[in-house]
Amino acid sequence: MRKTTIEIDDDLLAQAEVILGTKGIKATVHRALDDVVRRELRLQLLERLKRMDGLDLDDPEVMAGAWR
Repeated sequence: MRKTTIEIDDDLLAQAEVILGTKGIKATVHRALDDVVRRELRLQLLERLKRMDGLDLDDPEVMAGAWR
């Protein structure tokens, strides 16, 4: 872990705390960084799945029936 000093916009921090359900700078920044990393990993996984043979995730006709 690294300890550092940064300037943070108070209004932006307050909004992030509400959205993330966190309290305090440390918890909010940690959760935001964690969310960014997890989002990117999910996107990378989705791209790999789309490239696999036999998957029709980009076919609108197939996907339209997937949620019925």
